[in-house]
Amino acid sequence: MFAIIKTGGKQYLVKKGDKVKIEKIEGEIGTQVEFPEVLFWGGDKEVKVGMPLVKDVKVEGKILGQAKAKKVTGIKHKPKKRYKVKFGHRQMVTEVEITKI
Repeated sequence: MFAIIKTGGKQYLVKKGDKVKIEKIEGEIGTQVEFPEVLFWGGDKEVKVGMPLVKDVKVEGKILGQAKAKKVTGIKHKPKKRYKVKFGHRQMVTEVEITKI
C-alpha cells in the first residue's frame, strides 16, 4: 500500500517504513507527525484518487532528525561591467519515517 502526500509545496510518494527528507516542519525528534493532505492512496486491490484530496485517509510518521540539505549555488553576472557575485543557500530539511497509512 502506498500514498502520495503533499507537504511543503511538494508531493512525495510514500509507503510504510519509508524514510523521506521533506521541507522543514516544526517538532522534536521522536514526535509523531500527521499528513492530512493525501492526493492518492492505493494498494493491490483498491485505489482512491482525490479531487483534490482523498477523504478519510491520513498518513502518520515519526520525526527522525532535523538537518541541512546540500548547498545550492548560483551566480549573478553582468557582462562588460566587471560584476560577478556567487551566492549559496542550504535549506533546512526534516527526515521522517512513515509509520502508518
